Amino acid sequence: MAMTDDSGDWVRITRSFAAPIETVWRTWTEPALFRQWYGPKGFTVPVAEMDLRVGGTRRICMEMQAPDRVMRMWFTGVYTEITAPRRLVYTEAMCEEDGTLIDPQSMGMPEGTPAFTEVTVDLAEAGEGTEMTMIHKGVPAGSPGEGGWNAAFDNLAEALAGG
Repeated sequence: MAMTDDSGDWVRITRSFAAPIETVWRTWTEPALFRQWYGPKGFTVPVAEMDLRVGGTRRICMEMQAPDRVMRMWFTGVYTEITAPRRLVYTEAMCEEDGTLIDPQSMGMPEGTPAFTEVTVDLAEAGEGTEMTMIHKGVPAGSPGEGGWNAAFDNLAEALAGG
């Protein structure tokens, strides 16, 4: 179910991290490390399940404590490409806790939002550190999704810096 449309105005974020490529790779592929940084400010990741093999599934829960309730968002997807420690590609879709897919429009997403999106993470050694390019096909540039990714990558930079 790979997305082949490269013409879209998708989210593309490039960041440099002061950490070796293997360390950055592990933050994307080891659930305990992923949970430490993923999601925008105010969110935690109580669940991160990753069957790290091509065709393996991932299931992620982001949670935010609101004054009157707990808000949870679940995502699932399938790994379509894994080239450690340089490239990771997976699909992503909103779902219920049990993995049942949710129509994005029913969650308030704009009309035309695809049910499945695709995340590609490319890592390259850059001196002592690592340059990461993340492309999220199906999520428009300038959207709240892009803001969420930028906040998450701020968290990742902080985690990799030992913060």
